[in-house]
Amino acid sequence: MHTQCTGVWNCLVEPLQFSFMRNALAAAILISIVCAVIGAFVVIQDLSFIGDALAHASFPGVVIAFVLHINITIGGALFGIATALGIGYITRRSRVSLDTAIGVLFAGTFAVGILILSRVKSYTQDLFGLLLGDVLAITQRDVLVICVMGLLVIGVIGLLYKELVLMSFDPTAAEVQGLPTGFLHYLLLSLLAVTVVVAIQTVGIVLVVALLVTPAATGFLVVRRFPMLMLWGAVQGTLASVAGIFLSYYLNVASGASIVAVNTLCFLLVLLVVPRGKVAGRLV
Repeated sequence: MHTQCTGVWNCLVEPLQFSFMRNALAAAILISIVCAVIGAFVVIQDLSFIGDALAHASFPGVVIAFVLHINITIGGALFGIATALGIGYITRRSRVSLDTAIGVLFAGTFAVGILILSRVKSYTQDLFGLLLGDVLAITQRDVLVICVMGLLVIGVIGLLYKELVLMSFDPTAAEVQGLPTGFLHYLLLSLLAVTVVVAIQTVGIVLVVALLVTPAATGFLVVRRFPMLMLWGAVQGTLASVAGIFLSYYLNVASGASIVAVNTLCFLLVLLVVPRGKVAGRLV
């Protein structure tokens, strides 16, 4: 795919001559920022399992969109949002626990995706690439879709930032103040579903939860303010994504796995470097 480069600058510039690398870097940066914003809420509210479930639940939507030759991000987002709302509805309208509701819908929707996929005559690399991610296959049209959906997620969070933060830290106080906590909960799950589907193209269904959780979890060890948690996640996620893409280019390894590996390495380094007594542990 590439030739031997000489010098750090040449190694950084050489891949940029290819459009697929420019698209990959643009998409990865956009996705890292969006995941950092929503990932802060995921870590605070312990929604990591839901994020993983929504990634798998979006699979049938992706398969259906693929069969119908429409944008797979839109198809996955619709199924992801429906599953997120279903999880919220089941937990609020019955005595079924959150974990149980997630397990039921997670397994059921993923099974539907497998059933539909089994009816597809030709199993293409593009469709299977969604399981493990292939950011190098992202096109300019994909970047545009990611940009639009990312701006939608960040815009909604920006408009309802104070309400969502209060609900995340003190849901009882939010109810006392008359905030529609049920609506906010469903809304956050829907935004999480959209973010998950957008991020799937980068690291795949299997590893997508890492983009949401790992940068925010790293920041949780260091920072003490919620906005700084978002900023930390955006910076780490962006740097890790760029580094992972370059590693995949030069080492000829899976791009999604490279991005997740770099993020995990950052978490472990911070965990080892930060003194135990200095770990933030609680945000304000």
